[in-house]
Amino acid sequence: MAIKMRVLYATGKKKMINIANFIKQKYELSQNAVDCVPPAYSCDKERIVVLAIAGKNDVEDALRRFCIELTKERTANVALLVDGTETYANNVKAILKNAGTNVIEDVLYVKCGLPFLASVKPEEQAAIVDWLDNKVINSLK
Repeated sequence: MAIKMRVLYATGKKKMINIANFIKQKYELSQNAVDCVPPAYSCDKERIVVLAIAGKNDVEDALRRFCIELTKERTANVALLVDGTETYANNVKAILKNAGTNVIEDVLYVKCGLPFLASVKPEEQAAIVDWLDNKVINSLK
């Protein structure tokens, strides 16, 4: 699939990192399409950035500062993949909307569980692909 997409994660959970790498492989993204927040290479005219994040309520400072800089010039759209609460996702959405980028309303919530559980089950992979294809990519501006 030829789409300018990046997957950035703001968590140390192995499962979220594996999900990011699964998306990279599935959508045949470039070598540096997966990175942590803040990324080594800044976002520049990305069509979509998928943020894989984990949290409960308050947004971590590094993630907050990164989201403030995600303007329309850096990325046209942001989709959230969240291991956490709806309150946390809404707090991140508010920061992104204030920065001026389009936030995909449909958030995908995943359960990462314990830090040493890193495998992504086939049904989770199918749910991720379904979400990306039908809720994210089809709704791009």
